[in-house]
Amino acid sequence: MMARLLLRMFLLLLAVGVVGGSFAVYHYHRFAQSPLAVPEGGYVFLVPPGTSLRAVAEGLAADGVLDQPLLLRLMARLDGSAARIKAGEYRLQPGANPKRLLQMLVAGEVVQHSLTIVEGWTFRQLMQAVRSHPVLVRTLDGLEPQEIMLRIANVRQHPEGWFYPDTYFFPRGTTDEQFLRRAYQIMQQRLEQEWEQRTDGLPLRTPYEALILASLIERETAVPEERARIAGVFVRRLKKGMRLQTDPTVIYGLGDAYTGRLRWRDLRTDTPYNTYTRHGLPPTPIAMPSGASIKAALNPADGNELYFVSRNDGSHHFSATLEEHNAAVRRYQLGEQ
Repeated sequence: MMARLLLRMFLLLLAVGVVGGSFAVYHYHRFAQSPLAVPEGGYVFLVPPGTSLRAVAEGLAADGVLDQPLLLRLMARLDGSAARIKAGEYRLQPGANPKRLLQMLVAGEVVQHSLTIVEGWTFRQLMQAVRSHPVLVRTLDGLEPQEIMLRIANVRQHPEGWFYPDTYFFPRGTTDEQFLRRAYQIMQQRLEQEWEQRTDGLPLRTPYEALILASLIERETAVPEERARIAGVFVRRLKKGMRLQTDPTVIYGLGDAYTGRLRWRDLRTDTPYNTYTRHGLPPTPIAMPSGASIKAALNPADGNELYFVSRNDGSHHFSATLEEHNAAVRRYQLGEQ
């Protein structure tokens, strides 16, 4: 097999004026295995759709990365890869040789960019990150949130909470719509999976209500071990008909009017999201909940606690009675001993 390959190489080289069969064989091996002139930080290049291998080779040569573009084309003709290269953005690392270059082009090993949807982000924060990403193609500018949802999911619904927090990788040319649709579909799948495995007897009628509750849990604590415990407090309060009285919902309802500090009058100002003035869950999620918060919402911890208050270190003190809760408020919020 190798003999036939080298014979074809020799004949091709003769056809374009390169002399000497033995020199051709030696040159083939040396060229195929010799490192390309890739800078220390790597070399990124684009292959637009419809680009020929000849154009790729000449572009690499013009940038000083490839010193013999003709030999690259001959290599590709020998192994049949010349017509199989794929468009995209590629990154060569130092030490890469022509053989590796052709493997990348045929396999479509394009550069993968990333964007992380952070747990607890609002839809507004998500769209700010999407619109400022240097690689994502913007196709949703000027659209209202519900119009964006119509494009992504063919439904006109409130977008809050519907995009799964994670780090997503994608090639150059990916649109903002494609990125969001992927995060939306993953959230739907994760929510459906957790809903099927939920604890019996929850005061939640639909997966959407679970998503709402999960967003409250997400915004209430950054301590993983507390999620199920906070879920237990919320679930017990819902069952008893008690108001949830959770500050993050008030903050969300205030919108741009929130100045960074909740005041007593804010707690008394009624909005659809103020769980101090209204019973039950707010009308929509208030953030993008993590998978852990969704799981906690549907599998709350057992117990009798009905209250919790921040210890001002990221954790909370939990109480079963109002008297104990008031004492904890005085200790942790008012500084009384």
